[in-house]
Amino acid sequence: MTVDTRVADAPARPTPKPGILDISPYVGGKSKAAGFEHPLKLSSNENVLGCSPLATAAFHEASKLLNVYPDQYQAVLREAVATKFGLEPERLIFGCGSDELFYLLSMVYLQPGDNIVQAEFGFSAYRLAARACQAEVRYAPEPNLVVDVDQMLAQVDERTRIVFLGNPDNPTGTWIGGDAVRRLHEGLRPDVILVLDHAYTEFATAADYDDGIELARTSQNVVVTRTFSKIHGLAGLRVGWGYAPQAIVAAVDRIRPPFNVNVPAQAAAVAALGDDEFVARSVALIETWRPWLVQQLGGIGLEVAPSQANFILVRFPKTAGKTAAEAEAFLAERGVIVRGLANYGLGDRLRITIGLEEHNRRVVDILADFMRA
Repeated sequence: MTVDTRVADAPARPTPKPGILDISPYVGGKSKAAGFEHPLKLSSNENVLGCSPLATAAFHEASKLLNVYPDQYQAVLREAVATKFGLEPERLIFGCGSDELFYLLSMVYLQPGDNIVQAEFGFSAYRLAARACQAEVRYAPEPNLVVDVDQMLAQVDERTRIVFLGNPDNPTGTWIGGDAVRRLHEGLRPDVILVLDHAYTEFATAADYDDGIELARTSQNVVVTRTFSKIHGLAGLRVGWGYAPQAIVAAVDRIRPPFNVNVPAQAAAVAALGDDEFVARSVALIETWRPWLVQQLGGIGLEVAPSQANFILVRFPKTAGKTAAEAEAFLAERGVIVRGLANYGLGDRLRITIGLEEHNRRVVDILADFMRA
């Protein structure tokens, strides 16, 4: 009689593939403060102006079609994005937020033993996507919290398949100019994909900033990703899009979930693209209050990293009573929620979303009290 050793040696329960249980899950910004029913949430880089009323109206109209599957090819949204930004519609790909695009690219191009390269303090979604595919994550040091092209290229080897670059980056808010991005691209093999995550691109007004579209248009290994979550205020609907070479789009489409962008999300995104006035107000708010916050917080002895996003990164002393963790708690006790960054290796800093005038003044006043205490 033959004994089936597979049954005898089988685990007592289903076991995840190697590496999965070693991954620390993503932790989003806090949304609650003890003792406050409606705290001021400045922890998730959401658009404090909300979203376009046109998007809200389109969402409500689309709610009449909740029994209908979405258009799996996103035809109306595809044409709207292509027209708005002067892009070839067949080179667009859509996802449930930019995050899904990072996962899809990783699933298509990464095998166990491959690696990705990202900045030391880059967005955690990149490494989560890579490690889910059993790929190694290589971190390039960021002197002064700014991506260093030479450090990025030094991490690339024969098993590198994707280089992720947030520009502006999250959680730092820092950026590199177009010349630096092109130098990074020129230093990569043609089979390595450069993913330019431009979630905050609309807030980037620096003279040397480049949106990456032309580089993607003229290259076979560059993908630019964008989102409706930030400037358009549709974070709750999760709509992201990418502009890529057709060969990459065709490969990703083979595994992309067929209905990954829902009906109300597609309708609201199309409407949001048509509201230039809302976008202009959102940008103007950041352009007005970003430098003000930097100046005011610097005046009370805090260091603020240069930012081209809708948030700032503030450094606190390591002295007891003045640390970032204590400042975060001090703000929360007064109904203001910000983002601690110990999980990014930035335990001495807080990320603060730029709010309305009264929000920004409130934050400065509270932190002034904290520094005086």
